[in-house]
Amino acid sequence: MTRVDFYILPEGAKPPEGAVMTACKLCDKAAGAGNRIYLYAPDPAVADSVDGLLWSFRQGSFVSHERLSQALEEPLPMVLIGSAEPPEQCHDVMINLGAEVPPFFSRFERVLEIVDGDAAQRAKSRERFKFYRERGYELATHNL
Repeated sequence: MTRVDFYILPEGAKPPEGAVMTACKLCDKAAGAGNRIYLYAPDPAVADSVDGLLWSFRQGSFVSHERLSQALEEPLPMVLIGSAEPPEQCHDVMINLGAEVPPFFSRFERVLEIVDGDAAQRAKSRERFKFYRERGYELATHNL
Protein backbone atom coordinates (compact mmCIF):
# COMPACT_ATOMS: atom_id res chain seq x y z
CA MET A 1 0.00 0.00 0.00
CA THR A 2 1.15 3.53 -0.78
CA ARG A 3 2.87 5.45 2.02
CA VAL A 4 2.12 9.20 2.09
CA ASP A 5 4.55 11.71 3.62
CA PHE A 6 3.63 15.33 4.28
CA TYR A 7 6.54 17.80 4.40
CA ILE A 8 5.39 20.88 6.30
CA LEU A 9 7.18 24.13 5.51
CA PRO A 10 7.31 26.87 8.14
CA GLU A 11 4.63 29.53 8.07
CA GLY A 12 5.66 32.41 5.88
CA ALA A 13 7.60 30.23 3.41
CA LYS A 14 7.14 31.88 0.03
CA PRO A 15 4.91 29.94 -2.33
CA PRO A 16 5.70 28.50 -4.76
CA GLU A 17 9.46 28.98 -4.29
CA GLY A 18 9.46 27.23 -0.92
CA ALA A 19 7.52 24.25 -2.25
CA VAL A 20 9.53 24.15 -5.48
CA MET A 21 12.87 24.22 -3.66
CA THR A 22 11.67 21.52 -1.27
CA ALA A 23 10.50 19.42 -4.23
CA CYS A 24 13.97 19.72 -5.81
CA LYS A 25 15.65 18.63 -2.57
CA LEU A 26 13.28 15.66 -2.26
CA CYS A 27 13.96 14.72 -5.90
CA ASP A 28 17.69 14.83 -5.27
CA LYS A 29 17.40 12.65 -2.17
CA ALA A 30 15.01 10.11 -3.73
CA ALA A 31 17.01 9.87 -6.97
CA GLY A 32 20.19 9.42 -4.92
CA ALA A 33 18.52 6.43 -3.28
CA GLY A 34 17.84 4.94 -6.73
CA ASN A 35 14.15 5.84 -6.98
CA ARG A 36 12.43 7.18 -10.06
CA ILE A 37 10.27 10.21 -9.31
CA TYR A 38 7.17 11.54 -10.98
CA LEU A 39 6.76 15.18 -10.08
CA TYR A 40 3.10 16.02 -10.61
CA ALA A 41 2.84 19.74 -11.39
CA PRO A 42 -0.50 20.65 -13.01
CA ASP A 43 0.33 24.39 -12.95
CA PRO A 44 2.60 25.14 -15.97
CA ALA A 45 4.39 27.95 -14.09
CA VAL A 46 5.27 25.59 -11.22
CA ALA A 47 6.43 22.93 -13.71
CA ASP A 48 8.66 25.52 -15.39
CA SER A 49 10.10 26.59 -12.02
CA VAL A 50 10.92 23.02 -11.01
CA ASP A 51 12.38 22.27 -14.44
CA GLY A 52 14.70 25.27 -14.21
CA LEU A 53 15.65 24.80 -10.57
CA LEU A 54 16.58 21.11 -10.94
CA TRP A 55 19.52 22.30 -13.05
CA SER A 56 20.98 24.57 -10.40
CA PHE A 57 19.32 24.39 -6.98
CA ARG A 58 22.54 23.26 -5.32
CA GLN A 59 26.13 24.12 -6.25
CA GLY A 60 27.54 21.37 -8.47
CA SER A 61 24.29 19.42 -8.64
CA PHE A 62 22.12 18.28 -11.49
CA VAL A 63 19.18 15.94 -11.21
CA SER A 64 18.44 14.09 -14.45
CA HIS A 65 14.93 15.11 -15.47
CA GLU A 66 12.59 15.62 -18.42
CA ARG A 67 9.12 16.97 -19.03
CA LEU A 68 6.40 14.41 -19.77
CA SER A 69 5.69 14.33 -23.49
CA GLN A 70 4.37 11.92 -26.05
CA ALA A 71 7.88 11.19 -27.33
CA LEU A 72 9.44 9.71 -24.18
CA GLU A 73 12.05 7.06 -24.85
CA GLU A 74 13.70 4.48 -22.63
CA PRO A 75 15.54 4.80 -20.38
CA LEU A 76 13.32 7.24 -18.54
CA PRO A 77 15.05 9.99 -16.56
CA MET A 78 15.26 9.77 -12.76
CA VAL A 79 12.72 12.62 -12.53
CA LEU A 80 9.78 13.08 -14.85
CA ILE A 81 7.76 16.32 -14.58
CA GLY A 82 4.18 16.30 -15.79
CA SER A 83 0.54 17.21 -15.38
CA ALA A 84 -1.04 14.03 -16.73
CA GLU A 85 -0.95 10.35 -15.84
CA PRO A 86 2.66 9.13 -16.02
CA PRO A 87 3.90 6.12 -18.01
CA GLU A 88 3.39 2.69 -16.44
CA GLN A 89 7.10 2.42 -15.58
CA CYS A 90 6.69 5.26 -13.03
CA HIS A 91 5.73 3.73 -9.70
CA ASP A 92 8.43 4.50 -7.11
CA VAL A 93 7.82 8.05 -5.80
CA MET A 94 5.37 10.77 -6.73
CA ILE A 95 5.76 14.34 -5.51
CA ASN A 96 2.42 16.13 -5.67
CA LEU A 97 2.66 19.86 -6.33
CA GLY A 98 -1.04 20.06 -7.19
CA ALA A 99 -3.88 21.22 -4.97
CA GLU A 100 -5.79 17.96 -5.39
CA VAL A 101 -4.95 14.27 -5.01
CA PRO A 102 -4.21 12.89 -8.50
CA PRO A 103 -6.41 9.89 -9.41
CA PHE A 104 -3.36 7.70 -10.16
CA PHE A 105 -1.54 8.27 -6.83
CA SER A 106 -2.09 4.71 -5.52
CA ARG A 107 0.16 3.12 -8.13
CA PHE A 108 3.19 4.68 -6.39
CA GLU A 109 5.04 3.16 -3.45
CA ARG A 110 5.35 6.63 -1.88
CA VAL A 111 3.59 9.94 -2.33
CA LEU A 112 5.27 13.10 -1.05
CA GLU A 113 3.04 16.08 -0.30
CA ILE A 114 4.55 19.50 0.37
CA VAL A 115 2.60 21.83 2.66
CA ASP A 116 3.69 25.43 2.19
CA GLY A 117 3.20 28.31 4.61
CA ASP A 118 0.24 29.97 2.86
CA ALA A 119 -3.05 29.58 4.79
CA ALA A 120 -5.10 28.66 1.69
CA GLN A 121 -2.53 26.06 0.64
CA ARG A 122 -2.46 24.60 4.16
CA ALA A 123 -6.25 24.20 4.04
CA LYS A 124 -5.97 22.28 0.75
CA SER A 125 -3.23 20.13 2.30
CA ARG A 126 -5.48 19.29 5.23
CA GLU A 127 -8.14 18.12 2.74
CA ARG A 128 -5.59 15.84 1.06
CA PHE A 129 -4.43 14.52 4.44
CA LYS A 130 -8.06 13.72 5.37
CA PHE A 131 -8.59 12.02 1.98
CA TYR A 132 -5.63 9.68 2.52
CA ARG A 133 -6.44 9.02 6.20
CA GLU A 134 -10.08 8.13 5.48
CA ARG A 135 -8.88 5.54 2.98
CA GLY A 136 -6.44 3.93 5.41
CA TYR A 137 -3.12 4.98 3.87
CA GLU A 138 -0.01 5.06 6.05
CA LEU A 139 0.72 8.71 6.82
CA ALA A 140 3.78 10.51 8.17
CA THR A 141 4.47 14.19 8.73
CA HIS A 142 7.83 15.97 8.71
CA ASN A 143 8.16 19.53 10.00
CA LEU A 144 10.86 21.35 8.05
